[in-house]
Amino acid sequence: MTQKLFEKILVATDGSEKNKPAIAEALRIGRECKAEVHAAYVIDIGIFESASAGASAADAWALLQSEAATALAQVKSKADGVTLETVILEGHPAAQIVKYATEQKIDLIVIGTQGKKGIERLLLGSVAESVIRSAPCRILVVK
Repeated sequence: MTQKLFEKILVATDGSEKNKPAIAEALRIGRECKAEVHAAYVIDIGIFESASAGASAADAWALLQSEAATALAQVKSKADGVTLETVILEGHPAAQIVKYATEQKIDLIVIGTQGKKGIERLLLGSVAESVIRSAPCRILVVK
């Protein structure tokens, strides 16, 4: 009996246009390998660490939760024929991606090279670089 190339694939998404090729590739590999695909959206708590508590922080948090749900719904809409799990994580993006991959025994992480910019950023080149350095499994970086 031969073992599947990949059993569990993790794709990190931030809902941006630049992230769509990574999602497409993760889903393609998932279909080909009949692997379970996990789509993760990380809400970067770093942007709140410097903000004061109050209505503006609560409004920003609600907006980020909404963006996460929308980004994961986009992945679901393209996941025909793939077993898909979605998750919203909170924390520093690279650390959360690596932690989730370790806990879930992920075989392959698919990540884009760039995500959103500015205060809305959730995945950036530096995040991809950190994941590459510390991930417990293979990484596919998609431009």
